[in-house]
Amino acid sequence: MKLTIAFLTFFLMLNMTTFGQDSFYDFEVTTIEGEPFKLAELKGKKVMVVNVASKCGLTPQYEQLQKVYDMYGGEDFTIIGFPANNFLSQEPGSNEEIQGFCQKNYGVTFLMMSKISVKGDDIHPLYEWLTSGSLNNFGDSKVKWNFQKYLINRNGEIEKVIPPKTLPDDKEVIDWIIN
Repeated sequence: MKLTIAFLTFFLMLNMTTFGQDSFYDFEVTTIEGEPFKLAELKGKKVMVVNVASKCGLTPQYEQLQKVYDMYGGEDFTIIGFPANNFLSQEPGSNEEIQGFCQKNYGVTFLMMSKISVKGDDIHPLYEWLTSGSLNNFGDSKVKWNFQKYLINRNGEIEKVIPPKTLPDDKEVIDWIIN
């Protein structure tokens, strides 16, 4: 009996720590200004999550991201940028430098979060969830490069993974936003 109770207690604790984030909205992240942000605040919206970098050949995608946000952002849709330095050290700056770069060069007004890791041993828990099928019930994916896009539906579930070179204003992305 004691063994059964101990096993059940262990299983419940393991289940809560390993599988505690069933939805995108279960995570808390940090804004680029250093403030905590609960993704639950975005419940009911479609969300594009994109890992960004300032010194990448794909960096001009900031312009399309901002245009998409200007056109469709609001009650039903938003974009969240996560700066990451995982690919050829193409995001070396501090949060303050990244924020200044984004505002000065692209007028970014969509949500920007603190710099994180999107792969490797120090992967951020949100990206661990995004890339692990056993956690997200969508499937395994690998962040291939800067500007990979994860499209999250209104229920906090991954619906699509868009490759880095596909522009944010691609027909497939816009169709997903408006439908």
